[in-house]
Amino acid sequence: MPTFSEILCRTIYTLGAANIKASGRKTPQPTPTILSLPQTPDHVIGTAQRLARLRQQCLTRDRYRCVISRKFDLTEAKARWQRDGDDSKDDEGILLKNERPEYLEVAHILPHSLTSLSSDAGDLQLSESKRIALQILKMFDPDAGHLIEGPDIDRSINAIVQTHHWHQELGDFAVSFQPTLDQSPHSYKIDYIDPNRPFRDPLLPINRQLYTTPTKTIDPPSPRLLAIHHAVARILHLSGAGDYIDHIIQEMEEVAIKENGSTALGHYVRLKIDGWLDGIPVC
Repeated sequence: MPTFSEILCRTIYTLGAANIKASGRKTPQPTPTILSLPQTPDHVIGTAQRLARLRQQCLTRDRYRCVISRKFDLTEAKARWQRDGDDSKDDEGILLKNERPEYLEVAHILPHSLTSLSSDAGDLQLSESKRIALQILKMFDPDAGHLIEGPDIDRSINAIVQTHHWHQELGDFAVSFQPTLDQSPHSYKIDYIDPNRPFRDPLLPINRQLYTTPTKTIDPPSPRLLAIHHAVARILHLSGAGDYIDHIIQEMEEVAIKENGSTALGHYVRLKIDGWLDGIPVC
């Protein structure tokens, strides 16, 4: 009979936390050449074209800045510098020459892999663990499931622009967004989940009002999905399951199977079959 920790670990796996950690806590980042490829149907989950559109939408909405650090995107800064030189400005008319831009990434609030297809025996449907995961997410918000079903997982409501550092912290469920006390629209207090977190970045806690587009044509991050992310982060921290998952993922990254057989090979194989580890080698 499975122990409580094993059951809890499996539950957390289905929530996607382990997949984010195992995959380097990264949302797939499209390359520039993707934009020139032939278009494929939107119902094909995780298509590179849809991810490329998502990236451009989020960068436009978030004004080419990390929502936490407010760092400007280096790729866009270079393009504007080539065009305007010393007079290059950000979207608010602020000169960029005194900035220290960084390469930015688009981070999913809830993991992109939740709706990636299973590789089990050529199955083209979601694995059982992912179907269960989506049901578990509905326990946090019964009416939120439709927000991330199928291609909707890659909509702008489920993504924000981050530096690599903050992308990893978000994917690790180490930081989360909570509505500010004044309940201003799209305003959040961003902080570490663990109040005793070592090596804290002095930037946190901080309040940020997320950007929206003047024309309202690109949806802002969903408050409901951010609330679910916060709830998952709390479970990971308070249950201690996060530490166990970190241990499993560390073993996976080390690749080698331990001679004493203590490596959690069963976890690896099940995650790989269910499609949680697409692109991640499992020995």
